[in-house]
Amino acid sequence: MATTPKKMMQLNFFDAACTGSNTAIGMWKDPRDNSRSKDRLEYWLWLAKLAEKGKITAIFLADSYGGHNILNNSAAAQYKGGSHVGKLDPLMTVSAMAAVTKSVSFGITASTSYIPPYILARTYSTLDHLSNGRIGWNIVTSHSNSAAQAMGGTEVMPHDERYKAADEYMDIVYQLWEKSWEDGAQVWQSEPEMAYDPSKIHRIDYKGKYHKMSAFHQTHPSPQRTPLLFQAGSSKAGIEFGGKHAEAIFSANPTIASAKKYVAAVRAKAVEEGRAPDSVKIFLGIMPIIGRTMEEAEAKFALAKKHVSVQGGLTRFCGFTAVDLSGYAVDEEFDFKGEHFENSIQGVIDNVRTIAEEQGVRFTPRSVAEMFALGGSGPRPIGTPEMVADFFEKWWREADIDGFNVNYVSNPGSFEDVVELLIPELQKRGIYWDDYAVPGGTARENIHVKPGEPLLPASHPAGKHRWTPEELAAATAMEKPAPIPALGEEIKDIEVPVEKMAEVKVTA
Repeated sequence: MATTPKKMMQLNFFDAACTGSNTAIGMWKDPRDNSRSKDRLEYWLWLAKLAEKGKITAIFLADSYGGHNILNNSAAAQYKGGSHVGKLDPLMTVSAMAAVTKSVSFGITASTSYIPPYILARTYSTLDHLSNGRIGWNIVTSHSNSAAQAMGGTEVMPHDERYKAADEYMDIVYQLWEKSWEDGAQVWQSEPEMAYDPSKIHRIDYKGKYHKMSAFHQTHPSPQRTPLLFQAGSSKAGIEFGGKHAEAIFSANPTIASAKKYVAAVRAKAVEEGRAPDSVKIFLGIMPIIGRTMEEAEAKFALAKKHVSVQGGLTRFCGFTAVDLSGYAVDEEFDFKGEHFENSIQGVIDNVRTIAEEQGVRFTPRSVAEMFALGGSGPRPIGTPEMVADFFEKWWREADIDGFNVNYVSNPGSFEDVVELLIPELQKRGIYWDDYAVPGGTARENIHVKPGEPLLPASHPAGKHRWTPEELAAATAMEKPAPIPALGEEIKDIEVPVEKMAEVKVTA
């Protein structure tokens, strides 16, 4: 009888393909900080090798379009502070990182609101092939009006409607990945000539409220077919979407109680969708500051506070909450009402409101700026490896999470501290793996600790699109291709165009 593997804590590195840090805004002012060089390949090769050394599950790369222009109706503070600017396309970094590693995976953000599903499906299939199955997609719907305007619109689609449109989007890409190509379509047969069997390649016709498409998937099935599915969303609509689709969720919660409540809500939704509760892995955002001694850790924190960009942190807070604080003096208290807007991140607003209510905090522009310039509203433990490990273990056990998305303060330094100081302590306690569950395996096999299972299970919405033997038999009987003539025979008798040899028509 098979035994269930012991649950192990998993860690991801959290970063963004931008010069400067996306979560420790202002650390570029430290001459030892390497975030100015994140537009060079050497940074990403260093990051990937370090992650693999520490048996990090995945490198998680955030991304967004447009910019933070809520503060004073301008993006000037974002540029001056160096907050999430000088941005690169994160997808372009993956092949290089994959080439110097074998087991670490990559969770890359892409928006359902602005990338056509046909293009996204091909891009992620390509990367899944080139990385030997180590690709994940962090699904976002994009919240800012600046992104909408960059794409030719005027304002973002209403919040809940974005998720409805995203649900259709998922239905399309699932069919491209799971149903357009049968297993065995790639033949490489010389006689009679057949590189790919056209009877096993199917057109997907989709007609929904938000999306329409008619196409064959351009790429043959990759090791995972559907990439590992990441998501982050704590609104009601976000939780429903995550419980239905996500395999791994990046959460941001300020307290153990709020994290536990969120985890329970997501897993309850997964069960409602016919999935196992542990099929969704939850990774909490965290910014550890680790020193060999408490004095060393405190010195690192003091240096980080010294370099904090108040204007960079403030424009990030305003961009996430859609609240313009330019009318307040930097140390003037303001009432945070916690209102949700169509162009805001509801989870961030709820977290700030939780901090205010549970800790009795009165905010000023400076205090929220320092919070969001140094990690955000999530936990920030400071101490020795043993102290920080205690903190990680307590949250991991009591909140029922699966691991952490680790933010860095400054590199080189922060991520090395995780690999060289924190992880050995976690391993000593028997709660962190000594090696990947499947060295050289796919992202899905490793995150779920399921060797030999690179595909989504049949219980997942994507798995339900996979061909069954009955469907294959029906499709073959419905439309059979004409025989291919031998060399030298006339072709005039062929009446069925190749593109019509097999079609799957799906109407939303």
